[in-house]
Amino acid sequence: MKLRALTAVAAAAVLALGLAGCSGAANATSSGDSTAAPAANGGYAVDANTLVFGVVPDSVDTQTNYQPLMDYLAKQTGKKVQYHESTDYAALIEASVAGKVDVASFSGFTYITATNAGAKLTPISSIVTKKGQEPGYYSEAIVPKGSSITSIKDFAGKKVCFVDPSSTSGYLFPSYNLLKDGIDPKTGVTPVFAGKHDVSVQKVGEAKECEAGFAEDSEVAKSDKVTVVAKTMVPGAPLVYSSVLPKETSDKVVSALKEITIDDIVKAGIKGADSEAFKATFYATKPVDDKYYDIIRDICEKTKADQCKK
Repeated sequence: MKLRALTAVAAAAVLALGLAGCSGAANATSSGDSTAAPAANGGYAVDANTLVFGVVPDSVDTQTNYQPLMDYLAKQTGKKVQYHESTDYAALIEASVAGKVDVASFSGFTYITATNAGAKLTPISSIVTKKGQEPGYYSEAIVPKGSSITSIKDFAGKKVCFVDPSSTSGYLFPSYNLLKDGIDPKTGVTPVFAGKHDVSVQKVGEAKECEAGFAEDSEVAKSDKVTVVAKTMVPGAPLVYSSVLPKETSDKVVSALKEITIDDIVKAGIKGADSEAFKATFYATKPVDDKYYDIIRDICEKTKADQCKK
């Protein structure tokens, strides 16, 4: 995933890490979210000196992709930023409901699901990767290169790779598109949940476990073993903050993340901000609000997806 949910997202079992000293640099180790306790300490997940930044590892490079942004947030707010890597989307939702994250990168679907479940979250912005780009990315339907499958209609009866039941571009939009072609995503195909976008692409490319599948465009573009047969634009994955943060802190978080460019992060002297890896996943953030995700609420209504329910 790009820095969405990098979707996305999209995105959730806690890995909380300490930043070293006053530099604001984040490090990581993982743990589960199942025993997460409610937020305390005046509205903070940990304490007033720390912001916990939650993500779902949609690819092997997730932490590396987010590092300069987390370090920038640390510098702009004067707080340490702990990297909180959840095992899957459901775990990130659980952590947000429990008040264990202060800032997070969700997929659009995960944001809607989390708020439906009672999480107190406010969207800030969505990441774009190119100059002039608007928030949003593509959910792509893919098949192994050379496959006789040429459209989503041909997915009927096939083993189909999805990402995760709570993934916007890896399940919700694919389900919507399958239904439009008269295919039930639960019974009209044999679902295979890959867990991550890059794994979904890999499994489809190998043509062993999956005869077709879905993933977000950024991961599909990395493979020369799959062919795209359809794609749908997805609202950009939101960066969000916990609505129970003290206003002084939330104002700083919003100021740091609402509308910035890679040049701003480079000028701040953040290590790795000028690397090719970061440039490939981040150009700027564009403001978004809750209403921007109404299309996902509408698709939830049309698909009747279990994961959309409160």
